Amino acid sequence: MNDWIIYLLGFIAQLLFSGRMIAQWLLSEKNKRVVTPQFFWHISLLASFLLFIYGYLRDDFAIMLGQTLTYFIYIRNLQLQGDWNKVNRFVRVFLWIFPLFVVIYGFNNNQYDAAALFRNVDIPMWLLVVGTAGQLIFTLRFIYQWAYSERRKSSSLPLGFWILSLLGSSLIIYYAILREDPVLLAGHSFGVIMYLRNIYIQKNEVKG
Repeated sequence: MNDWIIYLLGFIAQLLFSGRMIAQWLLSEKNKRVVTPQFFWHISLLASFLLFIYGYLRDDFAIMLGQTLTYFIYIRNLQLQGDWNKVNRFVRVFLWIFPLFVVIYGFNNNQYDAAALFRNVDIPMWLLVVGTAGQLIFTLRFIYQWAYSERRKSSSLPLGFWILSLLGSSLIIYYAILREDPVLLAGHSFGVIMYLRNIYIQKNEVKG
């Protein structure tokens, strides 16, 4: 597949991720508190779906790992919002099995092996560790958000979510610069601004 098609797919995913953050930020500014609109999780799931494919096409384990872990948390938040069962049943089944299917397909067709996931000749091991650490922290924000939402029985974005977002995103930006990945760099550089602003809004909300 042509590189420009792969990059286009990645940029579309990042535009969706950025779009949901802009919309969430504008709504938060309007309400003077951090809010979580319903469409936030729908767009998140679609963008994660596309970025997972992008990571697969680039043979980038750090991207695939991060998207696989958050992918199912997006689904859980849709369940908490009561929107998941509104999705067509066939589509729901497809979305559940999609990441597993891609991995099994790749192995069965000898497109990559276990060693290749961790030993991409274009990515030194230390850099892969940095990228994976950034993705894990970025993913941890949603695990934290999920646990927080489960306790409250409603989908919300707490302060810890934005702090972890900022830390994970900073590591991924460093990874993207050294990896020369314009998709990751563009998406996360923009995200840092949103995370800082949400931290500011939420701290003021707590003080108020």
